[in-house]
Amino acid sequence: MTTEPGPDDGLGPTEWITGVPGPHTVGLGPWAQEHPGEPAPTGARYDPELLAEGDRRNVVDPYRYWTREAIVADLDARRHPFHVAIENLGHDANIGTVVRTANAFGAQAVHIVGRKRWNRRGAMVTDRYQHLHHHPDTDALAAWCAERDLPIVAVDNLPGSVPLERAALPRRCLLLFGQEGPGVSGDARHVAGSTVSIAQFGSTRSINVGVAAGIAMHAWVREHADLDTAW
Repeated sequence: MTTEPGPDDGLGPTEWITGVPGPHTVGLGPWAQEHPGEPAPTGARYDPELLAEGDRRNVVDPYRYWTREAIVADLDARRHPFHVAIENLGHDANIGTVVRTANAFGAQAVHIVGRKRWNRRGAMVTDRYQHLHHHPDTDALAAWCAERDLPIVAVDNLPGSVPLERAALPRRCLLLFGQEGPGVSGDARHVAGSTVSIAQFGSTRSINVGVAAGIAMHAWVREHADLDTAW
């Protein structure tokens, strides 16, 4: 009988399937082991070291054995025209989750507003394949968006906000999220062209910002993405 990993395994929940080779890992072993008798593929996109030693990275199977540069180049041809920004006023640990989710939904880029350093653990190394930008404050972010005619849509449960479930998100836009706890700052509200809220029905005043970001990005995907191109 197999047992599920747990706290006593000495691994954190984000490491149970991506740690050292074992029953809970993902990926592929060396090419010769996975494809006995078949010649290893050649070409600039393939990494000789990964072909020889195996590929246990947190990437979808079509990218196995590819170099990081080749994966980024292919993703660049698949990315969607929405951006994601999150305020980092106090080293918010949720930023890694937002980056990972943005990668999963094919966001064009993620923008960190405020402090430059952030906790990357929750990103599960997806930040290596995601375009990241830093802006010292919301005015700098707004100027960057204005130069590209990119509408800013704040996501927060604020008076006057439009329910996300009834809103029409622009195809080209930047979804702006505040820090866990205080939510979108006053400065961020000032630069946003519109604000959407997520319907809630329980007693809590708000949901985790990483969860909210995932809901908002998926709302964009449902409205604009070509689902036939999903993995």
